[in-house]
Amino acid sequence: MSRVLITGATGLVGGHLLRLLNDDPRITHITAATRRPLAAEMAKVSNPHDPQLSDALVQITEPLDIVFCCLGTTMREAGSKEAFVLADYTLVVDTAITGQRLGATHMLVVSSIGANSSSPFFYNRVKGKMEEALIAQQWPRLTIARPSMLLGHRESQRFNESLFAPLFKIMPGKWKSIQARDVARAMLQEAVSPTHEGTAVLDSRELRKIAGHAGDR
Repeated sequence: MSRVLITGATGLVGGHLLRLLNDDPRITHITAATRRPLAAEMAKVSNPHDPQLSDALVQITEPLDIVFCCLGTTMREAGSKEAFVLADYTLVVDTAITGQRLGATHMLVVSSIGANSSSPFFYNRVKGKMEEALIAQQWPRLTIARPSMLLGHRESQRFNESLFAPLFKIMPGKWKSIQARDVARAMLQEAVSPTHEGTAVLDSRELRKIAGHAGDR
């Protein structure tokens, strides 16, 4: 039985994951730290919130076993490079630090295909640096999900995703787009039945496979 922390619970993957966690009998308590209050109450969920997410994380004092981070934005949504780094690097690392402070031994994070700290592309470079920062924390278990384009309903559609979605649906292997709910299913499965020690990086192809096995049970 596990106590978990999740950040990014109001996002596409995080919303699916929060519902799965709440419905799973193996999860005893969920701390969902958010910038704004969650829209609906859930039986197992406590919701520390603050417009400055780091301040919400500081409020958490109860022991944890597992940490999920589903934070992520785009340059268009962030509005500046500084705001993007805050959302996709700083707050992710703050989430991890909170988990380690409270005894968690497994961190699961949504990154992105193409994450590489040496990439010429700013987005991929920040994602790669975020991954390296988490690896440097030496988690007993660290699961990095690197999905391709995410599919699912958003309150506001992202222009590039709408434009390129048909192409990514026919791409091969790890490049093929993936349903956000399948990423969430795979993360939960890896959390409750981990298949590795140390660090594992899972692309869309592997995430779909894990999600399929989880659905068969």
